[in-house]
Amino acid sequence: MPVILTMRSILFSLIIVLVLPIGTPAHAAEDWRQADGPWSWSFPRDHGAHPGFRTEWWYFTGNLRDAAGNRYGYQLTFFRQGVRIKPSDPANPWSLRDLYPAHFALTDARSGAFHYAEQITRSGPGLAGAATGGMNVWNLGWSARMEKERIRLRARHGGMELALELSPRKPLVLQGDRGLSRKGPGKGQASYYYSFTDLAATGTIRTPAAQRPVPVEGVSWFDQEFSSNALTKDQAGWDWFSIHLSDGRDLMLYFLRKGDGTVEKESSGTLVEPDGRSRHLTLDETRVEVLATWTSPKSGGKYPSRWRIRIPSAGIDLQLAPLVAAQELITEGSTGVTYWEGAVDGKGTSAGRPVTCEGYVEMTGYAGSLGGLF
Repeated sequence: MPVILTMRSILFSLIIVLVLPIGTPAHAAEDWRQADGPWSWSFPRDHGAHPGFRTEWWYFTGNLRDAAGNRYGYQLTFFRQGVRIKPSDPANPWSLRDLYPAHFALTDARSGAFHYAEQITRSGPGLAGAATGGMNVWNLGWSARMEKERIRLRARHGGMELALELSPRKPLVLQGDRGLSRKGPGKGQASYYYSFTDLAATGTIRTPAAQRPVPVEGVSWFDQEFSSNALTKDQAGWDWFSIHLSDGRDLMLYFLRKGDGTVEKESSGTLVEPDGRSRHLTLDETRVEVLATWTSPKSGGKYPSRWRIRIPSAGIDLQLAPLVAAQELITEGSTGVTYWEGAVDGKGTSAGRPVTCEGYVEMTGYAGSLGGLF
């Protein structure tokens, strides 16, 4: 958003190396527009693409249940990575300007299974793209489209299927300072970032083990960010949390980890109240303690796997754990980055009262170095 931190810019860093044709120069970050001042927000226009910026994503995650109470998580992410500011031949539909990676994942808490798929393409003759006047993004049959205030998600890969309709229950939130989310101390080390933190979700999903799609409902979270030069050279990864509390509060936190083990001081978060009012949280207002770890048998990455989160100024004290330990994506076929993104739940207190919670966590930089790639 979706981090973690809320920035997924590192995920794009390997795209140029992986798929850019030999001899095709990529433009430097300074050639693109920078997130370095106030943005004049206008919706639905800003739900669409911002091609003047190099990096952009539409990030959907959610926690779902079927009629029997079985629990699921999902992630559907669309990326746009600018390669050239202008296509070399605008009349040619195969002329390269942007690349479009996408990731799709389902978590089945009952069976403990985690499934994911990835794909990457250029726009070509309608293969992938993102409209500029509103939310309409697609990639080889996967899509996210907004019709009035409802968002329709569609994805299918092998035995995985997702068909959801999302409806906002709270106004959108401009993250950071009126939508300018700082990621570092330098000029342009920021993104423009907003979220729908509370989306009612209904529809169907199918996991590879199921014979047919099952009806589900639950809650989703949506992040959109666009930037050109968000991260600093000494940032090694991030941890991003999006949490729904049972008292109606929503919480977003991101922590940018440096190579020396410290946390970037621009790391921050947002607390959204049940009535939609939101306030920015500085790093000094947050406390996160890692209580356990999990080591991936595939990548060897050692990830945090249980957390205590405290926001003393809001009376929040939570403990979180994954629904399934193994929710790691190894995306050698698209972004080349290995990261963990998965459904979590927990309990604790909020404003002095007991609460339960559920949401998503994203973690990068724990499996393989990201140094020098951004």
